[in-house]
Amino acid sequence: MWGLLLLLLGIWLVVIVLGALIKGLFWLVIVGAVLFLATAAYGWGRTKLGGGPKSISR
Repeated sequence: MWGLLLLLLGIWLVVIVLGALIKGLFWLVIVGAVLFLATAAYGWGRTKLGGGPKSISR
């Protein structure tokens, strides 16, 4: 009986750790997507407004 309880406790610990890792990775994906979109919008805005890189003419 104790062996079964210890086995179940071990399984629940693994499930808890996996849930925390998956949730953490999910939030990392959200942060990365927001930063990607913000950078793309900033770059698009600079190009659209003429503030992008200028060529050097000699």
